[in-house]
Amino acid sequence: MYEKTFPNKRFQHTLSFLEKHIAKDEPILDLGVENPFSTIMKEHGFSVENTGGEDLDLDYSSVQKSTAGVVTAFEIFEHLIAPFNVLREIKAKKLVASIPMRLWFSTAYKSKTDPWDRHYHEFEDWQFDWLLEKSGWEIKDRAKWTNPVKKIGIRPLLRSFTPRYYIVYAERPANYLKAHL
Repeated sequence: MYEKTFPNKRFQHTLSFLEKHIAKDEPILDLGVENPFSTIMKEHGFSVENTGGEDLDLDYSSVQKSTAGVVTAFEIFEHLIAPFNVLREIKAKKLVASIPMRLWFSTAYKSKTDPWDRHYHEFEDWQFDWLLEKSGWEIKDRAKWTNPVKKIGIRPLLRSFTPRYYIVYAERPANYLKAHL
């Protein structure tokens, strides 16, 4: 069903990575409101609860109250001013998160119609790794992929071989959980 339409390459890579690391019986808290990918996760047998649309820069209550063992965050952290804060508050032991990577040949994304749909951060992979490590996560696996577009030009050509998306699987060390939560 999702194989033939954009953004399916991203969805296919994300789902494969998620299935590689997370068992279908592990409850998931997905940061952000219900979306097309949280629906895909449910259709593939995952138990998923979403946050309620609160501003995660200011309100961490949904991650603090959650008993889910896994938190997913697919293209969320670039929209936050201070993603470190919510990452630190997560009580789950596992995290699967993806970001659009900063592209040297393109400016940060900003919607022309939606004032909330913009990227405050576009990370390089090492910056995202550092953010996760500094907020108490140990990265266990990572992957990148490109996002070619069917257009003609220099930027579309660059997109065919420059990685656009970065995904990580991380865990909380046992000593972090005891000391901080």
